[in-house]
Amino acid sequence: MNDYNKKGKKAYSLLKELFPITRSITGNGVRKTLERIKQNIPIEIHEVPSGYEAYDWTVPDEWNIKDAYVIAPDGSKIIDFKSNNLHVLYYSIPFNGELSLDEFKKHIYTIPEKPDLIPFVASYYKRQWGICMSQNTLDSLEDGLYKIVIDCTLSSGFLTYGEVVVKGNSDKEIFLSTYTCHPSLANDNLSGVVVTSELVEYIISLKEREYTYRIIFIPETIGALVYMSKNLPVMKKNILAGYTVTCVGDPGGYSYLMSKKTNEYVDKVTMHVLKNLDKEYRVYDYQSRGSDERQYSSPGADIPIGSLMKSKYHEYMEYHTSADNLSYVTAEGLGESIDAYKLCIDVYENNKHYIVNVIGEAQLSSRDLYPTTFQSKQSFDVNKIVDFMAYADGTMDLIDISDKIGVPIWDLYDVILILISHELISEVKPSYE
Repeated sequence: MNDYNKKGKKAYSLLKELFPITRSITGNGVRKTLERIKQNIPIEIHEVPSGYEAYDWTVPDEWNIKDAYVIAPDGSKIIDFKSNNLHVLYYSIPFNGELSLDEFKKHIYTIPEKPDLIPFVASYYKRQWGICMSQNTLDSLEDGLYKIVIDCTLSSGFLTYGEVVVKGNSDKEIFLSTYTCHPSLANDNLSGVVVTSELVEYIISLKEREYTYRIIFIPETIGALVYMSKNLPVMKKNILAGYTVTCVGDPGGYSYLMSKKTNEYVDKVTMHVLKNLDKEYRVYDYQSRGSDERQYSSPGADIPIGSLMKSKYHEYMEYHTSADNLSYVTAEGLGESIDAYKLCIDVYENNKHYIVNVIGEAQLSSRDLYPTTFQSKQSFDVNKIVDFMAYADGTMDLIDISDKIGVPIWDLYDVILILISHELISEVKPSYE
């Protein structure tokens, strides 16, 4: 088993456990998912009532479903929600009746260009009912009466979300947001839920944190708007960088959706990490957005948000279909994303400005930091020390210097400790602090 498999094994186990749960933007499936996550991390669960107004949006009635099925004219059950919870239009109104094939077809959703797959389709804000199936199944239907049952409820209830804030030395925050509203779709977005859960555990494990971390598990769009309506002033004041964590479990390479301004701190950190992990990573500009960065970066909010993914949503064939399943997501893919996000967190924690405390080159040999003969060997790379000190003038942060001398920032962490221990450098505060 490779290292990424080991790192992702726990996350994949949780993903398998959560996969069968029927989730939507409200309902018992979201609560069940959050309660399970709460067994691993100390999230606080909040509920907001139907009718709550979040800017231009209103929290809808709560939707819960017990069953849905279709009985063919020959008496066989051809659609069974309990075998695949994508078979129903999400937020469907209840229905119980018999229809001719022609009438039934008006309520059927397929993907003709992907004839073997069941689509994920939702109608959150328009009351209608529907059944989802593969195009091949639709093509096989014969004339006659079809018995359709959708046993669900739409009634006043709550939107539920989870939150954890892990305090650091600074009030400045790193923000992670993932969404909990998709049913049995492994990469979009259940992978984001389990990877974010792992990241919370990692953040809590840090002996000391420079930054505060704000992490939320919410329904997409309406959940982000609700959260902003309650927290936007502190978010605008404190969030230094943030991510929408989604599509992080597939076997593809890394990709990154940049922030709206493209030159934010989140872009600088993430691009540095990715170029040292995957030379062929893909970059998408903000015009390719499609998740909650649309809310966080909207005019009036303007929070700097990126999204570090594997295969980007909309870009992989399995997206929003029954093929986005437990076979598509892998422990290795999850482990790669966990590793990349952890590296980003470490960069935020360590990317500081330093200035050399001496004029001219420091005499490293007197401090046993330089080989006294050509045959001498050191347990560290003296070239990194020399190159780092050449640029440590207080104006460049650690990423800038790393890029200049051609090494990943994490290769300089030990260099910093060595030089501080010899009082050769001092930390200075950056302008954005």
